[in-house]
Amino acid sequence: MPMTATTYEALPHRSYLKKHMTQTHAHSMAWMAPLGRFLFSLMFVISGISHFSAKSIQMAASQGVPMANILVPLSGAMAIIGGLSIILGYKARYGAALIILFLLPVTFMMHNFWTPTDPNQVAMQMAHFMKNVSMIGGAMMIAYFGSGSFSLDRR
Repeated sequence: MPMTATTYEALPHRSYLKKHMTQTHAHSMAWMAPLGRFLFSLMFVISGISHFSAKSIQMAASQGVPMANILVPLSGAMAIIGGLSIILGYKARYGAALIILFLLPVTFMMHNFWTPTDPNQVAMQMAHFMKNVSMIGGAMMIAYFGSGSFSLDRR
């Protein structure tokens, strides 16, 4: 619906509106950073625990991961520590760097969609590959912007 001149004149001054809207927006959006950190990182904490199982180590070894008995638990520790760091907002930039360092080799070693010949496997591995690429992007944003509101870094 187009705004008429009389409707516009009835509004408070624009600078007042801008200030009021900015404050209201900031207060109503403050919860999004901790919730986003939690949702983003929960996956790393939960999946990181599974990296200590013999099944995960064997699967990685079957995918050609060298020294899987050492590297898989190490990657699990990186995922857990990085995830908890981001959830708590404590040194979240370092936590995000750990997640990036975790995701880069995992993405290329475990989700190499270019090697399977079965079209279903190609599609599944490409979906996992792209999911990881998007999570790398999310971790890069956390590394750049930091933890945001309601974090231990902000106390």
